[in-house]
Amino acid sequence: MYDVFVTLKKGEGRTLKNGGAWVYDNEIDSVAGSFENGDIVTVRDFDGYFLGYGFINTRSKITVRLLSRKQDTVIDRGFIMTRVKNAWEYRKQTIDTSCCRVIFGEADYLPGIVVDKFSDVLVVESLALGIDRLKPVILDCLKEVLAADGILIRGIYERSDAKVRLLEGMERFKGFIGDPFDTNVEITENGVRYMVDVMDGQKTGFFLDQKNNRAAIQKLCRGKRVLDCFTHTGSFALNAGIAGAAEVLGVDASETAVRQASKNSALNNLQDRVKFLCADVFELLPELEAKGETFDVVILDPPAFTKSRNSVKNAVKGYREINLRGIRLVKDGGFLATCSCSHFMDPALFAKTIQEAARSARRRLRQAEFRTQACDHPILWAADESYYLKFYIFQVCEEK
Repeated sequence: MYDVFVTLKKGEGRTLKNGGAWVYDNEIDSVAGSFENGDIVTVRDFDGYFLGYGFINTRSKITVRLLSRKQDTVIDRGFIMTRVKNAWEYRKQTIDTSCCRVIFGEADYLPGIVVDKFSDVLVVESLALGIDRLKPVILDCLKEVLAADGILIRGIYERSDAKVRLLEGMERFKGFIGDPFDTNVEITENGVRYMVDVMDGQKTGFFLDQKNNRAAIQKLCRGKRVLDCFTHTGSFALNAGIAGAAEVLGVDASETAVRQASKNSALNNLQDRVKFLCADVFELLPELEAKGETFDVVILDPPAFTKSRNSVKNAVKGYREINLRGIRLVKDGGFLATCSCSHFMDPALFAKTIQEAARSARRRLRQAEFRTQACDHPILWAADESYYLKFYIFQVCEEK
């Protein structure tokens, strides 16, 4: 059916055979047939055994990304429609769909593309050449599926501006797909209202993956003094405020993010109790400690300190430092919420780093919860790249 054959070396393809979606360049023995990068090819084992169909890009270390493991599959509009329907049905069963990630790449068996829904606006990020060719069909099918549930999409914006596209031999792109529209979109999540800037906000405009984790901190914050570090547009801080916190300080190094966070605070009539400061968290935390400041709840939601295996050691230093400083600012019996959104900071290493920080701070941690990304970002077992967010809530205790 697809007459370009990618044959693996003997003993290679372990991840693929265990359920993963990627074939790396060093796993391939040969490519037989004429093709252009982005074409769909047949993947087979060294002995000719059929493994699946995927799209090829020889410019990328991830040379093939698998679309299907069934030999009778035809990659056409019907195939895409089935994938999209399944993704939407899963979201309807697991999460509030007013704003959510509706397609999450490999975890929805559509590798290399994510689509977020903010009310009646879609934001798409395409990171692989083959899926970029299928993008128009995917979006058309998604609009049709949503319309069947009475959801009319008024606009689509593309945020395919990540550097990783360059590794695929693709240009970075950002702009409207279809007619222009107002890219400031109001959403409500966990009872909190936000204005999301899908054009110029980070990533696709808002970090949907922390939805359930933001809800989880609400029960800790009523009547409390809360510090939210790396607040971005104020999401954890506003969840604390809406839950009845007495005083919340959100901190971020981005002036643009702090301005938007302040607007979001006013949007929820929380401006008297939830305030924001533009500052470097690494510099601010020692200053607060030196002043003798303490908080009932400290939240640490940093950006990914590492996006490759090569920089993990430096990332560990960063995570250890902020957790050490954060722990020292928590009152005895108060709570620390801390997370890592880096795939390369694996769960065991992250836990070890927090433990080392607690030991240096001479505090004991009692784990209340361990959480991951919201279920609209499903973790596909055997596809390790789909598991990236680790989120802990600890009670912080002085030595007894």
